This record gives sequence, structure tokens and C-alpha cells, in this order.
Amino acid sequence: MSSTEKNLVIHQALIDGKKILTELDAHDFLANYDLPLARTAFAKNKDELTAACQRIGFPLVMKVVSPQILHKSDVGGVIVNIRNIEEARSGYDQILNNARRRSPGAVVKGVLVQEMAKPSIEVIVGGVRDPQFGPVVMFGLGGIFVELFKDVSFGLAPLSEGDASRLIREVKGYRLLAGYRGKPAVDIGSLLHIIVKVSELTATGLIEEIDLNPVAVYSEGAMVLDAKMSAIRK
Repeated sequence: MSSTEKNLVIHQALIDGKKILTELDAHDFLANYDLPLARTAFAKNKDELTAACQRIGFPLVMKVVSPQILHKSDVGGVIVNIRNIEEARSGYDQILNNARRRSPGAVVKGVLVQEMAKPSIEVIVGGVRDPQFGPVVMFGLGGIFVELFKDVSFGLAPLSEGDASRLIREVKGYRLLAGYRGKPAVDIGSLLHIIVKVSELTATGLIEEIDLNPVAVYSEGAMVLDAKMSAIRK
């Protein structure tokens, strides 16, 4: 696949007048860059929801899809641990009703249906085009910990694997990643791959900001569970 084909989602978003991509758009874009993504499907009605659930399997997570809703949990737009079709159909109504009530101006396109990840250590991998330094990559403990501890490190993109390894080792939470009190070490190789890929994307000149949070990391493998992106307008 050519770079132009890979970047088609970004180009189409700009043509459509969008700068901030929905999670669905971000997922479609990142799928072209060999990133380990949670299995995801989009459903704009209950018939498509049923088909998506059957394709992905249970348990799963459902999330609202709207260009105007960036923080989905804040509007009640996320439901986790859905175990059967009945819960999924009820959750679909709940998500749409919550979004319309708490964000009445938002255009709701449907829901994302996503496999529910097993318990893991969560990290954040991000990139931004800084007006002074240019493309910069950020790494740290993810989920709630990124705001609580602010334990992050930075590097200029693009990064080599050696650069990415330095970012990982610079955070105080590295002890958790390396194995702590009998817990197994995470798959550092998979984590390096994600950081290097994000650095390459950040350096393309297409991305203003990219935020993969959380990224679930395991003793074998890793998985991107949520992605936010904004494109650079030319």
C-alpha cells in the first residue's frame, strides 16, 4: 500500500472539513500502519450492532461515535463488559440517549463495538507538532495515571528503537514495566514498535496531534484501546 493510500483517511477528513478525527476515523487510519489495534466495528443501527457483536464476540465495549464528543466517558458514552446481545441493544439506546441529553448539539453517527481487553498495565503514547521543537513524542503510564502522576518522557520525532527505549526507561513507572514484586515484565519489543510508529506518523507533517491512551501492554504483545487524532490543515 502506498503512502498516499495509507493517508487517505486524513486527506478525506480534510476534504470533509474536519480537523479532529473520530475514533473510528483514527482506527481506520492507524490500521494501515501495522499498529496492534483492538478488534473494532462500527454500527449505525441495531441490525448492524447485532452483526458487529457476532463478529467480535463477547465481552465487549461500546462507545459513542460523534465528531463533537471527544471525551466519551464524560457524557455517558462508554459502556464496558457487555456480555450478550440483549445488553448490547440496551446499551446502544443508553449511549445514544446519554449523548443527546448531555451533548444536545452533537451529531451522533452510531457506536463503536470493540473487544474488551484483558487486565493489563496501561501506557500512553502520543505525538504533537510543537511550534518551537517540531514533531515531539510523549510516553508515560496511561489511563488515570497519566493525569495523577504526570510521569512522562519526551523525544524528538522520528525516533529510533534506541531513542524509544530511552523514553521508556526515563519514566519512574518503568519498574512496573520491567516486572515488579513478582509481576512479569511487559513486552518491551511491542511497546518499542508502537512508539517508533507513532514517531514516524508525527513526523509525516499530516498529524497535529495523536493520543493513544490507553495502550494495554502484556507479557506478550500490546493493544491500542483508544485513539484520538487531529490533522494539520494545509
